[in-house]
This record gives sequence, structure tokens and C-alpha cells, in this order.
Amino acid sequence: MKFGGTSMAGTERIRRVANIVRKQTAGGNEVAVVVSAMAGETDRLVNFCREANALYDPAEYDVVVASGEQVTSGLLALTLQSLGAKARSWLGWQLPVRTIEAHAKARVDSIDGEALGKSMAEGEIAVIPGFQGVSDEGRITTMGRGGSDTSAVAVAAAVGADRCDIYTDVDGVYTTDPRIVAKARKLKAVTYEEMLELASVGAKVLQTRSVGLAMKEGVRVQVLSSFVGDDAVPADELPGTMIVSEEEMNELVEKGLVERQHVTGIAHDKNEAKVILTRVPDKPGAVAHIFEPLAKASINVDMIIQNVGRDKGETDVTFTVPQADLARAQALLEDKRDDIGYNRLITDSKIAKISVVGVGMKSHAGVAATMFQALADRGINIQAITTSEIKVSVMIDEDETELAVRVLHTAYGLDAADEAA
Repeated sequence: MKFGGTSMAGTERIRRVANIVRKQTAGGNEVAVVVSAMAGETDRLVNFCREANALYDPAEYDVVVASGEQVTSGLLALTLQSLGAKARSWLGWQLPVRTIEAHAKARVDSIDGEALGKSMAEGEIAVIPGFQGVSDEGRITTMGRGGSDTSAVAVAAAVGADRCDIYTDVDGVYTTDPRIVAKARKLKAVTYEEMLELASVGAKVLQTRSVGLAMKEGVRVQVLSSFVGDDAVPADELPGTMIVSEEEMNELVEKGLVERQHVTGIAHDKNEAKVILTRVPDKPGAVAHIFEPLAKASINVDMIIQNVGRDKGETDVTFTVPQADLARAQALLEDKRDDIGYNRLITDSKIAKISVVGVGMKSHAGVAATMFQALADRGINIQAITTSEIKVSVMIDEDETELAVRVLHTAYGLDAADEAA
């Protein structure tokens, strides 16, 4: 079971979490709980680091920011004990959660689940701080923002859990953002592939890395809300959204438990920025000169379009980067102007990416055509297009985001039927 920062924000909410956990143990389950820091606490700790030293050492930064989860894991263990449950906290270095790669963006390498499994088998609730681990050098590491989801999936894989329940401030995965489309429907199940695409193109329900790890390790994940009344039935009886393999999804469809749609959901992301380089030499290696420095700076490039070459052996190249990285990308490209040989660098941060996702696209033609026609009918101009086997994304003007999401949600028949109907 994993609980996020809003669920852990203060002793009253921690007591509610303790009651939810206790219900699972009362049902005969062995339980491990992964917790985030209290809402806002990690930001506060990050600011302390910046005030102490603007050019902070990432290893010491990790020591400071990992303390937020240490506090909540201890508090939840104490609260569970006060309710008569057996509980103890396990810090990242005690399990240990071994990580690789850099401080502040570490990746889980392995978790020794032996001691943890033994403790759980004896009826003890294990409370584990998310987001943290230990490096080969024995230093505390953290996994980047949202890393607690990944911690939870990794722990679930290590102990061979039947399920990993991620409790959050939403009660499941919806066909789109319910704040934009009132008729958005909660999905009973989605595949790992679909969730991976939805998470990568703007759906904020789960961290992308956690979904990738769940897919790799075959961990069944359930997303559900921790903001339910104390008298609510346990998760086993009131499910949120299950994230499962395609094989399990097919079984659910065959049993009539889940309805198969060509399109599962519509996601949007306003955190992208467009970069255009004009009159780039149209010759082998020219595009590599653009993207190599960006890759070295760990700047992710998403949509890429290379226009048809001009008469003078030149072409325009358009691509998107995360908005937060736009200034760095611009500086790098200006620095490499002579190597790349472009004429002008044009940027636009007022764009949005709208994505249509669904495994049904693999076997059904016309999904992209429906998207383009629906947007054209409402006068929404498409600036760029990218596709994968189960996703079509378009770049549009930021001001048209909500309209585009509503139009596409209706075009694919995803609107929930009125209760009266």
C-alpha cells in the first residue's frame, strides 16, 4: 500500500491512513506500506538546501530531503501501534533498497525482501519511506520527485505481493481529466502500456517510471482514493482502477467485467515548449548536431518534425522540450550555432500536447483520422503530430487545450451516459 503526501499531511490524516491499513491486516493480508513526506515538506527541505548553498552537493541534498519520508514512516508506525497493531519502520538503508545512478535521480537496482518478508509473515506491518535508497558507497539516495510510486512497486516486486495499491487524491484513472470534462468516466482497468503512454503524455495519476517497473516486474497496480470515510469498505471490495497486463485485460473483457474501447483516454500536457531552427543544412549528420548537446544535458526531446528540404539544400527542424528546460536548451543551441549552421532559433512556450491513447488502435484503423477531423471541425490547428503503436499526439495552441480535450472525448464516444438514460 502506498500513500502520497496529501494523505500523510498531519496527524489526523495519518490516523485515517492507519485505519485503512489496519482494515487490510484485519482481512488476513500481510501488509507493507510505503509513505511520502507530508504535502509541501519536500519543497520546504529543498529550499533549505538552496539557502544553505546554491551550488549544493547532491549527496548532502539527498540526506536532507530524504528526512521528510523518515518522519512520516515513523509517525505512521507509532499511530498503528497506538491502535493495537504490530508495526515497525524500515528505512531505505535498513532493507536495503539498493540504487544506481546519480543522487537526486537514483533508480532502484534491487531490494533485499528477505528480512521484510519474514517480518510481514510474523504479522508485523512494515512501514517504509518512499523515494529513498542507498548507493553502493553506502550514501543515502533519492529517486526524484514522485519517486515513492516507484518505491512502492519495487517493494511489491521484492516481496512478491499480490497487488500494489497506490492511494492518492483521485479515486482511479479516468478517460480524461474530470475537471475539464464533467462526463469523464472512471476506468475499471487499463493495461501497463496504456498507463505508460498516459503517464508520459500528461496524466498525473502515476509516475512514469513506476508504471514501467510494474510492467517489467509484472506487479498488478491499483489506483484508488485515500479520501474515503472511515466506514468505507476495504479496497478489495471497492476497487479503483487496476493496471494489468494485456493478457489479464483480455481475460477481464472475455468475462464481461471490462468493456473494450478503441480509445482508452485523452491526456493533455501544457508543460511543453516548441523550438524551431530554420535553414538547417540538409545533409547527413546535421540533425545529430542539434540533438547531441541536448541529450548530453539530459534534456528530453519529444515531438520532432523535419520539413521537406528547400531548393538550397536547407530544411527547417521543429521539436518540443519540457518548458522547464527551454532556457537551457536555447542557450545550448545558441552556443552550438556555428556547428549546426541554422539561420534563426524561434521558441514558443504557449503550446499544448493532446494525446489519444488506447491498445485498441493496434487492431482498428481510423483513430487518427477521427482525431484530425474532430479538431478540424472546431477550427483547431495542428502544429505537429507524433504517433506510437497505441498513441497519437498533436501539438496545438495552449488556449485551445480544454476545447480540444472535450471535442475528442465526445468524438471517441467516451462521455459517460446521463444517469437518466
